[in-house]
Amino acid sequence: MFLGTHTPRLDDKGRLILPAKFRDELAGGVVVTKGQERCLYVFPTPEFQRLADELQRAPMSSKSARAYNRVFFASAHDEIPDKQGRVTIPAHLRTYAGLERDLVVIGASTRVEIWDATAWEEYLTASEEAFADIEEGDLPPGL
Repeated sequence: MFLGTHTPRLDDKGRLILPAKFRDELAGGVVVTKGQERCLYVFPTPEFQRLADELQRAPMSSKSARAYNRVFFASAHDEIPDKQGRVTIPAHLRTYAGLERDLVVIGASTRVEIWDATAWEEYLTASEEAFADIEEGDLPPGL
């Protein structure tokens, strides 16, 4: 499980050094793809495969499922982190997420999210009040 907030930087070659506490779980390979809210999702390869299997179960007659799958899979980039724990973020994904230099990398349970630092602060500011107002019926049973 990925937890916490980290503030790495992109280097001049578009590489990100993964937070040390995430490296072991991501060392076998990652898939980076477009996330929602203009961030990037980073999945360990096995988790990406599990999610892909679930998405493939959606009926092809579902327009929203087709649209989601197209964007999600077409933008996906897989690689194995190097010995320093670096992964390259392709230019099209950096552009999508507005990544310049200062980043925020968050643990989001089964995935890691990469955000532009300013975008993350704006998202967090806008979302914290809604977070406080979430009611029992809005969450899965038992929470």
